[in-house]
Amino acid sequence: MYLLRFLILSFAIVFFCNKVNAQSVATIDTTKSIKFKYKQIIIPTVLIGIGVVGLESESLKDLNLIIRDEVMEDIDKKLTIDDVMQYSPAFSVYALNALNVKGKNNLKDRSIVLATSFLFVAATVRTIKKTSSEQRPDGSDLDSFPSGHTATAFAGAEFMYQEYKDQSIWYGIAGYSVATATGLFRVYNNKHWLTDVAAGAGIGILCTKAAYWLQPFITKHIFTSSKDTKTTSLFSPYYNGHQIGGTYVVRF
Repeated sequence: MYLLRFLILSFAIVFFCNKVNAQSVATIDTTKSIKFKYKQIIIPTVLIGIGVVGLESESLKDLNLIIRDEVMEDIDKKLTIDDVMQYSPAFSVYALNALNVKGKNNLKDRSIVLATSFLFVAATVRTIKKTSSEQRPDGSDLDSFPSGHTATAFAGAEFMYQEYKDQSIWYGIAGYSVATATGLFRVYNNKHWLTDVAAGAGIGILCTKAAYWLQPFITKHIFTSSKDTKTTSLFSPYYNGHQIGGTYVVRF
């Protein structure tokens, strides 16, 4: 119950603050930069802070153990659905677009944002895991902090929210619900502590926000293209908690 209440509350706070402090990230003008406002980073920073403090705080460590023990009492078998769920919010954006539900940005701009976000997530999570060397609840390795699955899921949820927040609030609710469920499954499967999940959520949200802030610069200076060219390309990186990779597609 501690876990469920905490994650539901975190989800509600994150989504509400995103709604209240929503910034204009409509179809991006590459000649301008998106204004940075500190309010945008309050919630992800708090979530990351909870995770960092949890590495040393005896109170949070005790809470982690209480939640783990409660969950372990009810576990019949592990559910690996979180391996797929972590990518669902991000790729739902492309599925919706294919169904003619238009988001904020075109395919190129949207893909640049997602690729940048996922690269940030992969680099950040991998670096922190190797630095913190926190043991997983099941003792399988020292890659517990932070949760890579949760970071990927929340990065996708923020991406979905930004792309479709002007269409309907329910798209954002759906994305964050799936991301929250992914975090729950990571704890349920005894792969992460609650504080790992909190930090992963904050990292994911912050990485996507950073991707939107940097998108105009990246498009202008890296992905410049002529109006006459008909060639398009897409790079989609992934990180599954252990491996980093990607898919590169070129269409002529």
